[in-house]
Amino acid sequence: MGQRPAARSAPSTHHRTTEGDSMNRRHFLASLGAAALAATVAGCNQATPGNAPAGGGVPLTIGLTYTPDIQFAPFYLAESAGHFEAQGVRVTLRHHGANEQLLGALQAGTEQLVYAGGDELLQARSQGVAVTDIATLYQEYPVVAIVREESPIRSAADLRGRRIGVPGPYGETWFGLLALLETAGLKQSDVQVQNIGYTQQAALTSNQVEVVMGYANNDAVRFSQAGIPIRSLPLAEEQAAVPLVGVGLGAADQVLQTRAEDLRKVINAVRRGIDDLVADPNKAVEAAKKYVPNLSVPAQQQAALATLEATIPLFGDPATAGQQDPARWESMAEFMQQMGLLAKPVPAAEAYTDTLLN
Repeated sequence: MGQRPAARSAPSTHHRTTEGDSMNRRHFLASLGAAALAATVAGCNQATPGNAPAGGGVPLTIGLTYTPDIQFAPFYLAESAGHFEAQGVRVTLRHHGANEQLLGALQAGTEQLVYAGGDELLQARSQGVAVTDIATLYQEYPVVAIVREESPIRSAADLRGRRIGVPGPYGETWFGLLALLETAGLKQSDVQVQNIGYTQQAALTSNQVEVVMGYANNDAVRFSQAGIPIRSLPLAEEQAAVPLVGVGLGAADQVLQTRAEDLRKVINAVRRGIDDLVADPNKAVEAAKKYVPNLSVPAQQQAALATLEATIPLFGDPATAGQQDPARWESMAEFMQQMGLLAKPVPAAEAYTDTLLN
């Protein structure tokens, strides 16, 4: 999400919601020790308030890797509109805590699916996490470089020698920066990277940095809502050239092996949620009210609507929602290995599947 953002902001992907939030839903997947897992297990039993599993069978828990936020509207719509129930699958939506590992609950078995970037899932698999991307929901990568409107920086080539702010050396904003530099033939040593946490707006407006990495459907939207004129530099002129896979659904391998049909039903229900969102963003805001605090406030509703309008293009063609792009997966596996982002090489075909898309 991710974002994820929204996208991931957001917030995603997936995806932060506000300037100054203490933690992103994206965490660098360092080794998970026994103590970390124990802490995760202790906190993994809190489902989203007001969300009752629907349908039949043992519920599948989907980890929405950030606090309640409009970025997760397709899931809220799938639940509130009864799409999970119509598919005949029981689902529990669960938001992660601020300090929770991205895949800790999935490894502990208290989540069966997680909403995360394809790049994050690939990195996790290289570290021994048994997770497979079963559907890519963001067909466009959500991360962009953000500069002040008056900035002389017009392209990736203009980044040489510039001060660039990132939350930290992890997650989609970090991967996005590396991809952006790659398009211009630049190395990390050619720029001045600063870890600014999640203070993009403050860091850019105070001239602490000249560029910040953020989400097109969250951070860029927040700047505009604050009345700060900005421009966004996409990672590539053509999205197909971006060697990174956007936010999607990752499933534990064991669940993929034993409950493939239920996972297929989840994907179909979320697709219907995306259809609902694209058809009527206002309906999505209304559905999100029971999940997202303060969304009854008019100003918050307008902010949520702006985020959704910026998110819709990321889904691409709703008719092919969830589709996998083998060429991009191959490019990403090669790129991330070259950048030293993988603990060990992972064949792209082992990190994703399209067998559940129908």
